[in-house]
Amino acid sequence: MVESRADPPATDAARAAMVETIRAELARYGDGEGRHELDPRVADAMASVPRERFVPDELAAQAYENRPLPIGHGQTISQPLIVAMMTQLLRLGPTSRVLEIGTGSGYQTALLAELAGEVVSIEVVEALAAEAQARLERLGYRNVALLCGDGADGCPEKAPFDALLVTAAADVLPAALIEQLRPGGRMVVPLGGHPATQELALIEKEPGGAIRERRLLPVAFVPLTQGGAAGRSA
Repeated sequence: MVESRADPPATDAARAAMVETIRAELARYGDGEGRHELDPRVADAMASVPRERFVPDELAAQAYENRPLPIGHGQTISQPLIVAMMTQLLRLGPTSRVLEIGTGSGYQTALLAELAGEVVSIEVVEALAAEAQARLERLGYRNVALLCGDGADGCPEKAPFDALLVTAAADVLPAALIEQLRPGGRMVVPLGGHPATQELALIEKEPGGAIRERRLLPVAFVPLTQGGAAGRSA
């Protein structure tokens, strides 16, 4: 999926070390759903996507540290461990259709594109959306539709989706997003009005349409503003 490239050995080693750190953290703490192993497909995606290309040039040397980094416009690229956990919880298959709310730099979007058949991503910050679009195109991703606009309303014209990923915290889960989740689908979203009380939630829509919500672990994200995604932080 990613363009052909020859990364410096140091970059390859740093990316491999990041994946091993995630494996170790999951082995110790789990993903919130009882799984203590990193999904092999998620591991392969994280070993493939060049995170250094999704951060400012001056932070490229820190790209594979297990922590969030600023990406401009008051936003951050999330901690690799949290990215891996949220991605794993979606249980994506090669033909899955995914809606992402909050594109940010496009790193999470690229991982989703590695794992799924189609990704629709919405970013409210126009400059971030334009930068992410150009970056994803340069890297050769052709199964991503990137939209600039409010995220809380989702993308009804492309619904339903097999999975939804929200990268900003909501006080109340937007009804439109639940509506756009296919029966049998999964949504991962931070819930809570204050970073100190936020929890990562797994929302499952049963085949009959009933909604099952589970709170998995504490997180800290920026808020999902009324009518749109405010950005990302973890």
